[in-house]
Amino acid sequence: MNIYLWFIFFLGVQIIHYLGTWKLYEKAGRKSWEAGIPIYNSIVLMKIINRPTWWTFLLFIPIINLIMFPVIWVETLRSFGRRSSLDTFLGIVSFGFYIYYVSYTQEVIYSTDKDTSSKSKTADTVSSLLFAIIVATFVHTYFIQPFTIPTASLEKSLLIGDFLFVSKMNYGARVPMTTVAAPMVHDTLPLIHTKSYLKWPQLPYFRFPGIEKIKNNDIVVFNWPVDTVEKFFDTSGRKADKPVDKKSNYVKRCVGIAGDSLAIKDGIVFINSKQLIFPERAKPQFSYKMAIDPNATIEFESLFKELDITDRYGINNTRDTIYFSALPEVSVERLKNVAGIKSVTRIIHKEIDKSIFPHTENWNVDNFGPIYIPQEGKTVALNLETLPFYSRIITEYEKNKLEIKGSDIYINGDKTKSYTFQQNYYWMMGDNRHNSEDSRFWGYVPEDHIVGKPIFIWMSWDSNGTGIMNKIRWNRLFTTVSGEGQPESYFKYFLILLAIYFVGEYFWKKRKADKKV
Repeated sequence: MNIYLWFIFFLGVQIIHYLGTWKLYEKAGRKSWEAGIPIYNSIVLMKIINRPTWWTFLLFIPIINLIMFPVIWVETLRSFGRRSSLDTFLGIVSFGFYIYYVSYTQEVIYSTDKDTSSKSKTADTVSSLLFAIIVATFVHTYFIQPFTIPTASLEKSLLIGDFLFVSKMNYGARVPMTTVAAPMVHDTLPLIHTKSYLKWPQLPYFRFPGIEKIKNNDIVVFNWPVDTVEKFFDTSGRKADKPVDKKSNYVKRCVGIAGDSLAIKDGIVFINSKQLIFPERAKPQFSYKMAIDPNATIEFESLFKELDITDRYGINNTRDTIYFSALPEVSVERLKNVAGIKSVTRIIHKEIDKSIFPHTENWNVDNFGPIYIPQEGKTVALNLETLPFYSRIITEYEKNKLEIKGSDIYINGDKTKSYTFQQNYYWMMGDNRHNSEDSRFWGYVPEDHIVGKPIFIWMSWDSNGTGIMNKIRWNRLFTTVSGEGQPESYFKYFLILLAIYFVGEYFWKKRKADKKV
């Protein structure tokens, strides 16, 4: 919805609230007009139901307000003597409209000394659970979100089974565009495997100021731009029009930022005609072929285990060449020094691949570009040759109507030879270069698709390990994702602090008990 429609929607909500509660406001000793003033009516209502004024703030936070509304309905009913289980049930299942019935047909008395404390353990448990959900949802949405590495596209830099904390603050927290959704789940409800959200109403894109801007080489979590298939219903490829913030979460390395010129030559990325230098922690991998002496005795199993080769590999029929789908440079150098190995050569794709963006050029995964990465406010020439690079931006990401009539291009009905971008775009790639579905296949990532920055690995689980203790990658626990030098685990420091906490708590409780005696 645009701002105008949101204004109409907001005005409608205020009218509904006023019509249903103005009589109750009067019975609580307030003026009837106070029920019709936006925001102020919520502050007054908090006073009526004897709840903190800051609860008003929660009513205007997307997703969290879905939890708060039923609470307010029930508390309003209880403030006017409607405390039965039936009243609570009707208040919730009617989406608050039961208050209309009570207001217009029932003689109710406002309870000025309503006790806000719980009357039972069940009520206390429910209250605590709701508060915990609200806090967790707020943190999850605006501060930090857990994330799991599902694929090998960043293998050796980030591993399958790494459990991350993704910061929303670094690039600025994005306000949820989908306003009606289950808290703390993404696009699918667990167990029942159905959508966790309603596509309407939608908020316009807004992002709070961040601590930093996205830089070249940052690892970024984002919504997959081309995720428009409802996988849990069918695999027909039909358009699903998933909301931006409900598209699948991906994690890649941002190799190109808005305004950059990007090219790939023999697998090497060049930004503005200069080779992109990776940070020390990055471990890019490429495909290799290794020529071996068939008569040599090499313990390949132990060698590959030592080198931690996790991607697939195979040997040809003459058993003199082994093909690796992915190897980091450090493993390549080690293999070159093994007796019986003649050579280790990087495989560079030369054939044309039309699955590569923009699907009109004679490019492939290793030789690509140059292309311009769009920047907000910048204008590019638009013709039939350049249009394939920007057509999806114009129509899907920036919601314009695009028409081609002969050799002429029309946007929103106007003939044009240029286009000005409304937001920044980024180029995302996996470090595992020949085992990564990334921007080389589907193009630019819009700024409104950015989720956050991975900052911390709190757990790492090796699905190929044997036994629970062997499955845990202890050296990756409590390590930072970014930073200088090789990652260092802070898990031991965490255990020390935890031990200090429990010891301190024990002596504090003992001292408190001694004072009572």
